[in-house]
Amino acid sequence: MTIQILPPRLANQIAAGEVVERPSSVVKELIENSIDAGATRIDIDIDKGGAKLIRIRDNGSGVEKDQLGLALSRHATSKLATLDDLEAIDSLGFRGEALASISSVSRLTFTSRTKAQSEAWQAYAEGRDMQVQIKPAAHPIGTTVEVIDLFFNTPARRKFLRTDKTEFNHIDELVKRIALSRFDLQITLKHNGKVIRSYRPASTLEQQERRVASITSNNFMANCMALNCEHDDIKLWGWVGLPHDNAPMDVQYSYVNGRMMRDKLINHALRQAYEEATGIAAPPAYVLFIEVSVREVDVNVHPAKHEVRFHQARLVHDFIFQGVFKAISEGISPSMPAAELPAQEAISYPGQAEQSTDNRISAHAVEDSAHIGLAGNAVASPPMQKQHSYGVSTVSGSSHAKSSGYTPQRYIPDAPSAGAIKQYNHLLQPTKAEVAELQQASRHNSVSNNAAESPYQGRQTPASKPAFAESIAGVKLLSLLRDNYLLVQDDGALLLADVRAMWQVNCKVQLLATWEQGVISQPLLLPISIKLDKNFVETAKNQRNLLNRLGLELNYSNSATIIVRKVPAQLRQANLAAVLPELLQQIVHLSEQATASDVAPLCHWLAIQGSHGLTKFTWEQATQIYSQFIEQDSCVQQQYRSKLFEQLDYMSVIEKFNVCDKEVSL
Repeated sequence: MTIQILPPRLANQIAAGEVVERPSSVVKELIENSIDAGATRIDIDIDKGGAKLIRIRDNGSGVEKDQLGLALSRHATSKLATLDDLEAIDSLGFRGEALASISSVSRLTFTSRTKAQSEAWQAYAEGRDMQVQIKPAAHPIGTTVEVIDLFFNTPARRKFLRTDKTEFNHIDELVKRIALSRFDLQITLKHNGKVIRSYRPASTLEQQERRVASITSNNFMANCMALNCEHDDIKLWGWVGLPHDNAPMDVQYSYVNGRMMRDKLINHALRQAYEEATGIAAPPAYVLFIEVSVREVDVNVHPAKHEVRFHQARLVHDFIFQGVFKAISEGISPSMPAAELPAQEAISYPGQAEQSTDNRISAHAVEDSAHIGLAGNAVASPPMQKQHSYGVSTVSGSSHAKSSGYTPQRYIPDAPSAGAIKQYNHLLQPTKAEVAELQQASRHNSVSNNAAESPYQGRQTPASKPAFAESIAGVKLLSLLRDNYLLVQDDGALLLADVRAMWQVNCKVQLLATWEQGVISQPLLLPISIKLDKNFVETAKNQRNLLNRLGLELNYSNSATIIVRKVPAQLRQANLAAVLPELLQQIVHLSEQATASDVAPLCHWLAIQGSHGLTKFTWEQATQIYSQFIEQDSCVQQQYRSKLFEQLDYMSVIEKFNVCDKEVSL
């Protein structure tokens, strides 16, 4: 058989196999075209589940007469012109295949009128010969597309259609998803002449919540949390369901830049966040919207455009995980006192519930998912330079249930057990680090009050760095040099402090302090599989309890592979494939009864591993690290002070200046 170019009819029918899977696929493509045309009203008429008739009418911008024939041609579109446009797609459709593919397997009529035209024009094509016939027609501004007798010329595909009821259910679900993605659209859905769905434009909060409740259920809206997270050019907002009796399992709607998604990365982040927050290994109910720069996402990776590829997939995964985790955690533990963090300017978004100032969290308040639940362990957590800080704002979805017209059925959990109450009370007890932090803050306020008469008090540079000095425990912090060295004035002496080395000391001391009860571990965003020598795997199994005390949670897929699920904060940024074998070598001879003094070298090594990559610090980070160091025991300070601080001989410089002044005067 020789190679030949396929005839247009056959090529279009092959393309239709990807674009036109069933009647709901046709409805999806046509509605997306209407949205791209700027329509605010879309009327959908369906007969016999879409097999007999699909009619989509909108009030969009329309298509000019001389372009009607092109509109039904393959690879013809007004949405892309150059390769650069393909890398920044901001429309729902872009391939230019939908109308040509649909007309190749149906009888298609395309009627349209633009605002500049005095009359409408109609184009007709059917699968037999693909010839487009154009004639005048009566039609308001906008477009109507009629698809009659779908698959009339491909009987093999037509016989695989399900019953009219089943096919219409797919169309109904599709319309629900689109109605959730665009609150400003007015959508009417009819089946066999009967109005099934009618969604009016939702411009107010109450109307938006009513629409969500009508599509999902009153049960979902009464037991959900509204959330709003934003970091740089990524934004996450919507509603996420809380665990309760009769929680809906089919409410799972996610959107990326208004596009319906069934993306694996998004689903994994949601499932992991729900499991970490509730302990339930199941995906939550959610209606979530992700907004990201069009240049940071590739939508041209799936035939039906149900999946996307994020250029910074790990960042997006971490962002979704943290936002949803915090929303669910606050929803299931409303009595837990919230941290007093700086307020963030309110962000307006469609469907956002009201929120008070107390519920707003600064984007700089949550540094990383590594910090979740680590009260009193700030010393052990490095300044996350490669991680991302996200502001999370959550509001109970039931707080506006009455105004939205549905009655909230809040889930009331069972009374906690005696063991749970004991553990809860233990969590409420402040740690030594927290007590020390409060004492230090009190002294710091005292020093600040005493220095109120200073002419430099309150002056700030544009970078929020003190213009002259900051006093901590009677010592003036003057400046941060080379992003790592702190210039300090102490009793008339000028000292240069190594911030990175100081962080290592703080980290080591904190690890030793938490060794007895076990170092707090943090889950990895994605578990890491590491192939090791069988001896290392055997060591890991034998020292399981010791590794758990170090904050490491490992699984074993076979005799030569270890799966790392949780790590201490100090190793979160480390190259685990290189670090883990060395760690196993260091603990091979340690016993489970090892004391803090026995593991001091190991803690020192962990601190060094945690400082890898920490070459730049902000002023706030440097001053915080210094404050933590001076809160250490006096013996610790005395032991490391000579290694961390170097006195500067500024008197010789002054004498040199004096000599220069005399020479200048001569």
